[in-house]
Amino acid sequence: MAAQPKTADEVPGPDGVSGDEITRLAERHLVQPWPVSGSIGAEARGRIDAGEGIYVTDAAGRRLIDGPAGMWCVNAGHRNRELAEVMAAQAMELSYNSPWYTTNVPSALLSARLAGHAPEGVDHVFYTTGGSSAVETALRFMQFSNNVKGRPEKKLIVSRQGGYHGSTYLAASLNGRPRDHDWMDSAGDLVVKLTCPDPFRRPEGTTVEAFCDFLVEEFRQMIEARGAERIGAFIAEPVMASGGVIVPPDDYLKRMRKLCRDNDILFIADEVVTAFGRLGHVFASQDVFGIDPDMITFAKGVTSGYFPLGGVMIAGRLFEELRRSNHSDAMFAHGLTYSSHPVGCAVALKNLDILEGGLLEHARAVSDHFQKSLKALEDLPLVGEVRGLGLMACVECVADRVSNNPLALDIEVGKRIDRHCQELGLLVRPLIHMCVMSPPLTITAAQIDDMAAILRKGIELTMDDLVREGVWK
Repeated sequence: MAAQPKTADEVPGPDGVSGDEITRLAERHLVQPWPVSGSIGAEARGRIDAGEGIYVTDAAGRRLIDGPAGMWCVNAGHRNRELAEVMAAQAMELSYNSPWYTTNVPSALLSARLAGHAPEGVDHVFYTTGGSSAVETALRFMQFSNNVKGRPEKKLIVSRQGGYHGSTYLAASLNGRPRDHDWMDSAGDLVVKLTCPDPFRRPEGTTVEAFCDFLVEEFRQMIEARGAERIGAFIAEPVMASGGVIVPPDDYLKRMRKLCRDNDILFIADEVVTAFGRLGHVFASQDVFGIDPDMITFAKGVTSGYFPLGGVMIAGRLFEELRRSNHSDAMFAHGLTYSSHPVGCAVALKNLDILEGGLLEHARAVSDHFQKSLKALEDLPLVGEVRGLGLMACVECVADRVSNNPLALDIEVGKRIDRHCQELGLLVRPLIHMCVMSPPLTITAAQIDDMAAILRKGIELTMDDLVREGVWK
């Protein structure tokens, strides 16, 4: 008789600690991101024990395709020996130095490398520990700059509905997903939100071109109503990632950039997800969308998730303006203990070597097959739209197409698909009724076929569930 697969609690973890003991410790001591109050401080999420290439291994020993690449970040794949060896070597050479009064070699070298990939003139970098702190830094720099320039009223920040920019206080205030603010405070008085640039959800009977005209005109009218003298920055993900991989209409970003330039509003491109190969380039702003932001925030793929690092690329002219001001003693009183961390910067340098050494080219080569393979899922009745760009895509499922409250049925669809896919060998990132896919850039065409086939089967099994339960036809 064949042996039955073991449950996660039956499989020992690292160092021989039993699986049930790891679960117990997590439930008793570990607080993980985005918990609900009904289980906060008392939950253990699914255990991942190992990774290699595009795969991870869960606690039950199942080998799963890492569909979301961790959290949009494991761009060079799991268990990359080059990155691991550089990390160890730098830790033995210099594990830390204070950025308040010293400089390390990797941070200086990385700064020059990043400036070489950024749009012309965007040639300075302030390092942070992740995406949220990168966005927070960009916003604080905007506020500081306007204070030094004698414009203390120019502080409003414009973001979009559906966008996501982080979990720190000011960054989270920009988020445009309603559930992000249901129970959390925010600096709402500093933020103005525009319509989400989602062509799929545009008003019925409106062309994509007309929808784009509306979005740009909405921003123009908002500037006129609020006053350009009060608006400090506009922040946008070139592709809305956690909002559902929303690819904006053609020329939308260029036209929004022009409005910012014409009204002396800083344009911040939030490339925490889209940078470092996700769209086939180190930075996507200019190379993919043809825009030259004043600032670019980044994180995630800069080290392929091997070390916490983020940063803000800042146009040099902004520093020149500050140096010409009458307040030479004004201090940008902002810093992080782990800014310019030597280990993180060393890993990022090697990560750039890998990207420049062929991984960017590979990502561009397989992206069309990736998009076409997932687009084919639109023939499934549960799928409303498949959209994406580069190696990021979203399969939006629409179970309820007729009622005024579709989320009442749709809300669990993503989780159901994820559960089925994990049984079949694929880790999915469910966002309510959406399945987001952003695999490691190392993925091959054959592995893309495997991923798409498993996702198809997971959706079909979910449809069967809904029909059997009598909630969907």
